[in-house]
Amino acid sequence: MKLDDIKKLHQKKYRSEFGYCLVEGEHLIQELQAVYQQQPSLCSTEIYVTSAYEDWDTPFKKHLITSKQMLAISDTKTPQGIVAVVPISGIQPTGSKTDIGIYLHEVQDPGNLGTILRSLAWFGGFRCLLAPGSVDPFNPKVIRSSMGAVFHVPIEQEVSIAELSERYHTIGCLDLSGKGLDSTEFKQCDCYLFGNEARGIPNELIMGLKTNVFSIPGSGAIDSLNLASAVNICIYERQRRS
Repeated sequence: MKLDDIKKLHQKKYRSEFGYCLVEGEHLIQELQAVYQQQPSLCSTEIYVTSAYEDWDTPFKKHLITSKQMLAISDTKTPQGIVAVVPISGIQPTGSKTDIGIYLHEVQDPGNLGTILRSLAWFGGFRCLLAPGSVDPFNPKVIRSSMGAVFHVPIEQEVSIAELSERYHTIGCLDLSGKGLDSTEFKQCDCYLFGNEARGIPNELIMGLKTNVFSIPGSGAIDSLNLASAVNICIYERQRRS
């Protein structure tokens, strides 16, 4: 791929058009190369390095570029000097039919999504479902904040709320007046809904769903939790009680 085209991968429309995304930094590329052992569909990945990483051992095709060229294609202000151009279709694991669904409605913050993916990968057995209008999970900022978890969690994009009732029998969501997470019903859900960071989930969108409502108990000093924190608490409780 030409360097000018690689620069375009900073934008979602070109990631969709070309089918590739950027993975940047030593740690993430180590994770990528480890995943390659189980996902040979990553074989078209190419690595771009500066002289500092000229001797980097990789199964992928490697290109040596200048520091100035690296700065141009990097998504960070002070790049380490190693970037991979990766086929999006090759990254994603298929998962299992028994995966528990974590549905995120219009999540906007790349850091939130990356943190959530990291937790889903840690516990395992989850699938991330993203509503239309959500941040792109292959945004470089999401990939970095996920610390490589994006390689391990099945992700589906453009999933409407209406589809959930067709795919899942028991759906849970959060509200201040719901049952506790220690309730029997909580661990029986096979999908959990979480809303946008600022707006939550509009009531009109979930009126047609039969949802079980749960609440994370707190001191009452503030009226809400950070989205990633709420998801992390719920998935921990779900796995702990399984």
